[in-house]
Amino acid sequence: MSGILLLLLSLSCLVATVPPPVPCRHCCDHLEPAEGSGAQPRSYAPEVRTYINMTILKGDKGDRGERGTPGKAGLEGPPGSIGPAGSKGSKGQAGLPGDPCKVQYSAFSVGRRKSLHSLDSYQTLVFDTVFVNLDDHFNMFKGTFICHIPGIYFFNVNIHTWNFKETYLHIMQNDTERAIVYAQPSDRSIMQSQSLMLELELSDEVWVRLYKRERENAIYSDDVDMYITFSGYLIKPSEERE
Repeated sequence: MSGILLLLLSLSCLVATVPPPVPCRHCCDHLEPAEGSGAQPRSYAPEVRTYINMTILKGDKGDRGERGTPGKAGLEGPPGSIGPAGSKGSKGQAGLPGDPCKVQYSAFSVGRRKSLHSLDSYQTLVFDTVFVNLDDHFNMFKGTFICHIPGIYFFNVNIHTWNFKETYLHIMQNDTERAIVYAQPSDRSIMQSQSLMLELELSDEVWVRLYKRERENAIYSDDVDMYITFSGYLIKPSEERE
């Protein structure tokens, strides 16, 4: 009952006074009756209209409607800045055991029992006796050591001079003279030796060359004793030095 009274009071506050409509008049009509005519002036009662403010009659909130169709995807935005570095991860598991260490070897030692005299051209010193020749790295037919394992090698040459003749040889790496073995002519023969280390690449060749005939040049040997030898061996492979 009190709710109805409140509604009526609200409606009464919304009552507005609206002036009555002006009646239609002819152009000959007077605004007021003529004096002495005995006619009474017209009176008009105000017209009352009711106005209701609908906002105060708001009902309960309705149910939520169904979700609409998604719109099209927008343009891709610019890449963001690089974030801070993450924390260090935990230590991983130990890997599988590796292969056992492989030791590489290369060595040779050869000798010659025949003397050799110089000719008009250079001569390769060829050997006829093998002391050591691992994996046949020394080619007995050509008289050259062929590198199969790149690395650092040690080489040594021993020769016997010939009386009254010059001794003139070179230790060669491919076509390059690396060291000389030399002795001047003398009335007595002596032993001469030369040693060096060389860094070899795969397929490099090391050999001993007798100089060509410009002067009387020779080395001595015989079938009884071994006077001429050529030896070499691998000190350190290149793979171990990397």
